[in-house]
Amino acid sequence: MSHISEERKEILLRRYGNINATAGPGKMPMPGPGGRRPGGPHGRIGGSKPKNASATVNRLLAYIGRDKIKILFVLACVLGSTLTNLAGSYILRPIINNLVSSGKTAQEKVSNLLIGILTMAGIYLVGAVCSYLQQRIMIGVSQNALIKIREDLFSKIQRLPLKYHDTHTHGDLMSRFTNDLDSVGEMLNNTLPQIFSGIINLLGTLVLMFVTNWILAVIVIVITPLLAYVGGLIGKQSRKYFSGQQQALGAVNGYIEETITGQKVIKVFCHEETTIEEFEFLSDNLREKQMKAQFFGGIMGPVMGNLSQVSFAIAATVGGVLCLTENFDIGGLTIFTNYARHFSRPINELSMQMNVIYAALAGAERVFEVMDETPETNDSPGAIEICARSNRVKGARLIKGEVVLKNVTFGYVPGKVVLKNINVTAKPGQKIAFVGSTGAGKTTITNLINRFYEIDEGEILIDGINIKNIKKDSLRSNIAMVLQDTHLFSGTVRENIRYGRLDATDEEVIEAAKIACAHSFIERLPQGYDTVLEGDGANLSQGERQLLNIARAAISKAPILILDEATSSVDTRTEKYIERGMDQLMKNRTTFVIAHRLSTVRNADLIIVLEHGEIIEQGTHEELLALGGRYYQLYTGQAELD
Repeated sequence: MSHISEERKEILLRRYGNINATAGPGKMPMPGPGGRRPGGPHGRIGGSKPKNASATVNRLLAYIGRDKIKILFVLACVLGSTLTNLAGSYILRPIINNLVSSGKTAQEKVSNLLIGILTMAGIYLVGAVCSYLQQRIMIGVSQNALIKIREDLFSKIQRLPLKYHDTHTHGDLMSRFTNDLDSVGEMLNNTLPQIFSGIINLLGTLVLMFVTNWILAVIVIVITPLLAYVGGLIGKQSRKYFSGQQQALGAVNGYIEETITGQKVIKVFCHEETTIEEFEFLSDNLREKQMKAQFFGGIMGPVMGNLSQVSFAIAATVGGVLCLTENFDIGGLTIFTNYARHFSRPINELSMQMNVIYAALAGAERVFEVMDETPETNDSPGAIEICARSNRVKGARLIKGEVVLKNVTFGYVPGKVVLKNINVTAKPGQKIAFVGSTGAGKTTITNLINRFYEIDEGEILIDGINIKNIKKDSLRSNIAMVLQDTHLFSGTVRENIRYGRLDATDEEVIEAAKIACAHSFIERLPQGYDTVLEGDGANLSQGERQLLNIARAAISKAPILILDEATSSVDTRTEKYIERGMDQLMKNRTTFVIAHRLSTVRNADLIIVLEHGEIIEQGTHEELLALGGRYYQLYTGQAELD
């Protein structure tokens, strides 16, 4: 029996299922089992159902329309396949009439039968070749479209602001790349050609039915609106539940991604049973949505098939009467009943594909939702490039690294201020330290310097230039960061260090590792600097991963350095070695340090104490101790960095 409360269930669905909700820094969602807030620190946890199927279809058609010549050839093949199928059926009429004719000899009947069979075989062979070419080429067209959609999606994600990544679960984003795009691919591969084929089949069959017998044709047409009406009712429900299925699938993926990432935390706090219960709830929710979606998608075919059998039975009965009373030929009745089935087959085939269509449309809209997100603001007109003396760039303005924050006010959510009237001046080469309680706004300041977020009021200047007038790529390439949360990419140790500056030489890589005190442990690795790292550096300790991150910053020639709890994952002995290297690293660089270990900021040129987004104290270590205020309490242990 599940012990999950209804409130917790709602939280799980909102958090992982991307149902519209908001959460700001003052009202954040509960942290996930991995300790990380899956919805991000400061924003919305949301998503939506498909709202405009026609717009989604048009966008998909725009992608496959890039291969216009291939599409035209595919349509020609579909046309040829459909027409040969209809023509092959029509040849049955003279063949059957020949067999039942009383005016021909047996030899003539056999001869005509063989000619008819060979003719049908030739027609169907042409149809088979057309079907093969259509399928082969359409697969290429659909894969080209998928590649472009995937590339556009990935490119858009790279251009989205940090706020977006803070407010969406990784698992849900992965689900859009995998499950949603797979659904789109299945539809492009099979369903679109079937739709075109069905339309041609429908029109061709209709013409041949009227040519064969207009009375029977009218009977079949009168019954057709009933088929369309029933199909519309079922399709409406099917679309709704397939949208819910895609959303529930994203929720399950998001939860799996977080629980796998946070396995250590789950086990430390004996959270396994609760995690299993929560997953079972999300899994049951997915099962319920899938059952409803698959049910309505599955019954479409049988229901439409049975209704078409009614049409077939009525046409066959009336046709038999016409054969007896109106001299309607047996061959004509045979092919008409065949055409009656042909006439309903496109509707049946389309109904059988409704689950694929609606799943694909729901998935495509989830993909396009990401593509339609507002990207990072563009560089302002006339934005300039900057560079340091150690890394000159032609045409860029040379900077020394002075950073000034003037009356900066900022909030992640409108109306909720996080930083209030912040004023900081960092001279070139100075070391500025931020200390204060958790949530005081220390990391937020460094995010603003990088323009990960745009400030609400005030301005930030680098060498007197407003950062809004500096190209973002140029700004960030002149700021090196070492974050508390380490992240290493798949590849060798050498490649991960060189990520800080791709044109760095092997000698510079080694020198950076020495500065970060990472050289000795790297040499002890099986292949040294060529050792391949696994899963975000899983084959290294947390401290070793942090040392590589520090080496990555060391290799950069950026004049501004940001250290956000850079030594939080190393022991005290290693920290002392790093501090020596840091002193060398910080020479001629403007450095911002965020640290909870106050011993690491004693030699800072300026220590700024933040509380509730405001600067309450600032000065050197000795000045702040003499002041006897908040810093003195923190340093002497009379207050906690809570």
